[in-house]
Amino acid sequence: ADLGAEVIKVERPGQGDDTRHWGPPYMTGADGEPSSESAYFLAANRGKKSLALDITTPEGQQVIRELVSDADILIENFKTGGLEKYGLDYASLKEVNPGLVYCSITGFGQTGPYAHRPGYDALIQAAGGLMSITGEADDKPGGGPQKIGVALSDIMTGLYATVGILAAVSEREQTGLGQHVDLALLDVTAATLANQATNYLVGGMVPGRLGSAHPSIVPYQNFPTADGFCVVAVGNDDQFARFATVLGQPEWSKDPHYSSNRRRVENRDTLCALISDILRTRPTAWWLQQFEANGVPAGPINTIDQVFSDQQILARGMRISMQHSLGATVELPGNPIKLSRTPVQYNLAPPLLGEHTQEILQALKLREP
Repeated sequence: ADLGAEVIKVERPGQGDDTRHWGPPYMTGADGEPSSESAYFLAANRGKKSLALDITTPEGQQVIRELVSDADILIENFKTGGLEKYGLDYASLKEVNPGLVYCSITGFGQTGPYAHRPGYDALIQAAGGLMSITGEADDKPGGGPQKIGVALSDIMTGLYATVGILAAVSEREQTGLGQHVDLALLDVTAATLANQATNYLVGGMVPGRLGSAHPSIVPYQNFPTADGFCVVAVGNDDQFARFATVLGQPEWSKDPHYSSNRRRVENRDTLCALISDILRTRPTAWWLQQFEANGVPAGPINTIDQVFSDQQILARGMRISMQHSLGATVELPGNPIKLSRTPVQYNLAPPLLGEHTQEILQALKLREP
């Protein structure tokens, strides 16, 4: 929607998207009181029009077919096979519009022995290996597998779905035909294991949990300071030499135990203990100033309120305000895509349930089912 598409969100009458009820917090209305609009729903529904429609009825199914006849893309997240009984599966709708790009998002995909299972982000983070490499090691304080603080499997699946959909739209320019895009949260989570996956597939190494540390780069983690923490992300030997100099230990860059990244990884525990002892002697802000002055990648661990008051975030338009239909202003994260000629636009605030039903049906010359 930010990029100019007309996006219609089909929701159950009277109930709507499940995330409408995932609160608190809820948006504050014009009267200063909490409304029925959850912050969770607001996070993912900017720019969409809401059509309240009962797709279990023949009349509701006909509305979907009318919409599909002139649509480019349909995205659905029903259980595998769940729309077939309504005649709204890909095989049925491609007869209405052969150019339709139809994207199904499920926990485990349209095929395979788990295809029938429901999937939620937390379950997939666990089953897909992500929790096994997130958190402190079992022998450390607070050790054990951890879920990432946002629904990352969901979010990454949405992004991969976008890539797949746009690839299908591009191919349609050549053939005139759409196709079915099949996205599974489990597949995406396995794919986004990235270097951790290939550490196993190539080297036979089963990665474990290292807290904030990196399995293949040292030092690349958070360290305690005199008044908190800072993250150091030393990516090569030249950066390490500068880092060691800032710490008052220039000889480390010549020490055969630490002179190369490979040796630093092998001697991780010893080196990181020495770094921690030094960084604890001064506050975070002092260290970050020194690191920046010497070209050492490092940064603070910001809380969410600090992120959305950060001058860089504000300068990049990553905090936006929109006028909501309830008469109040709602603040949302901005879109990170920066286009030079056709910048993103924020035209519609997240909708009320069924807010655009009459508008959409009138455009189709239909009465409300």
